[in-house]
Amino acid sequence: MKLDFGKQGGLIPAIVQDWRTGEVLMVAYLNEEAFRLTRATGRMHYFSRSRQRIWMKGETSGHVQDVKEVLVDCDEDALLFKVEQVGGAACHTGYRTCFFRRLDADGGLTHVAGERVFDPERVYGT
Repeated sequence: MKLDFGKQGGLIPAIVQDWRTGEVLMVAYLNEEAFRLTRATGRMHYFSRSRQRIWMKGETSGHVQDVKEVLVDCDEDALLFKVEQVGGAACHTGYRTCFFRRLDADGGLTHVAGERVFDPERVYGT
């Protein structure tokens, strides 16, 4: 098996789940180097499309993701990572999951998550 990084401009989407609960924590992208680093270290590394660089999840916040299992989709162009979220928050906004809002009947966003795990201004600055 060879992952197909070519279909989507060198990137593969990664769905990231809590390995115990199945809760979806985030969706991000990996290039070949981020995938190699993830496999070599056992900690999630991603490719930031906005910053155009590889980053390790938690490198600033300390909220790292330890890989427990990796699943590959049938087309070999998407990955599902089951992780242990260390530190409690996967989202850079300070919430446990990036999926903390719901669309209401009018198409507006409704906040559905509990308290923030951390204050992003204190962790990241501005």
